Amino acid sequence: MSSAEEALSRLRAGNARFVERIESAASVSREIAPVTLPREQNPMAIVLGCADARVPAELVFDQGLGDLFVIRVAGNIVAPSGIGSIEFAASRFGTRLVVVLGHTECGAVTATVEELLRPAGEQSPNLRAIVERVRPAVAPVVEGCGHSHTDTIVPEAVRANIHHSVAQIRKGSEILEQLILEDGLKIVGAEYDLASGRVHFLDDAD
Repeated sequence: MSSAEEALSRLRAGNARFVERIESAASVSREIAPVTLPREQNPMAIVLGCADARVPAELVFDQGLGDLFVIRVAGNIVAPSGIGSIEFAASRFGTRLVVVLGHTECGAVTATVEELLRPAGEQSPNLRAIVERVRPAVAPVVEGCGHSHTDTIVPEAVRANIHHSVAQIRKGSEILEQLILEDGLKIVGAEYDLASGRVHFLDDAD
């Protein structure tokens, strides 16, 4: 079982390798390593990430099959099913690191900012449910920015939403609270940059 610090170090190193391949022309000709299919899973980290197709956690952190327990939902929002999934992995596999992985230009956050600035009222109940979970994190940012353009608000709103999800996980489950206090569970936020491929860890991870 990896400690939270060991897992975080491996994720940092994996993202560095991922970015290096993006920036290296030699990566095009790199030989493809054979894939081994694990019979069991022993994830070193749990990742609550956005469903955006450009942000697959296994690739972003250069990890293999069975290395990450990934939960993906638009806006990396925290819902009961997500909390339950985190509880399951932390309890069943002893995983001691949870990463909330948001990303720049997040569509769910952008939609929430736009709804706050210019209410449309045309969303389906399911889409509105996502917006309503993002709203508590984003509303103070929008209020603080006054009548700024959406593009100037979204970057700060994305980070606020990540911080909000981290706080919800930390305080949303007696099981997780106990693991944090007694067993080294660590919950951190991170932001993936769509332009560079780099992951910046937020909160107390730096």
